[in-house]
Amino acid sequence: MSVATVTSRIFRALGTLCFPPHCAACKSATEPGIHVCTPCAESVRRIEPPFCERCSQPFDGAITQKFTCSNCADREVHFECAVAAYRSHGVVRDFIHHFKYNGQRHLRHPLADWLAKSLEDPRISSHPFDALVPVPLHHIRFREREFNQAAELAELVSRRCGTPVLHALKRTRYTSTQTKLDRAERMENLRGAFRVRHTASVKERHLVLVDDVFTTGSTVEECSRVLLRAGAASVRVITVARG
Repeated sequence: MSVATVTSRIFRALGTLCFPPHCAACKSATEPGIHVCTPCAESVRRIEPPFCERCSQPFDGAITQKFTCSNCADREVHFECAVAAYRSHGVVRDFIHHFKYNGQRHLRHPLADWLAKSLEDPRISSHPFDALVPVPLHHIRFREREFNQAAELAELVSRRCGTPVLHALKRTRYTSTQTKLDRAERMENLRGAFRVRHTASVKERHLVLVDDVFTTGSTVEECSRVLLRAGAASVRVITVARG
């Protein structure tokens, strides 16, 4: 065993002694490397049928056949589908918030676990894809946050599925926060905010966009439009959660 390996294990042991592992949600004790305890993990809300085949918006009621919601049917949508396994509530929402805004980057691991569940959905698994494309941050926002949450999640999921990450998009215009904007205002705010870095890298390729949350879908819609205009064969979307 090398000196470097021994030293690394010593530091990990000291870190565990000084900062005992705990659930990031309820603070209860966990095993090393476990960021969410079993009760908190079981509390997350899965998206179950019935839901819109295009955007995964869940609906109440006894709908048994596949359907597209009126929100998707009434507008032009460039992505084939947007898939999320979980609702943006409770533990999932809190982890995303702490990861993005509070610098708790260790939470990328449970978030990537939840994101990877979307790959099991038949809308994704039934058709092979060539690359994972993270939604980019503007360089100003990147300097503020010091990382791109979509890129970090895409890298972790890439290791699991074996599909490469392709940084195909660049955010060319800084946009104000969209939290208080409706769908139409968000689309207008994002118009012209993205471009493809190299057209040849996406031409005739089947791509899966990666982001943390799907709310109105305005961001992934604009990214999808730009990718298809550059020659991509298809664009689907996976996110950790559906707002």
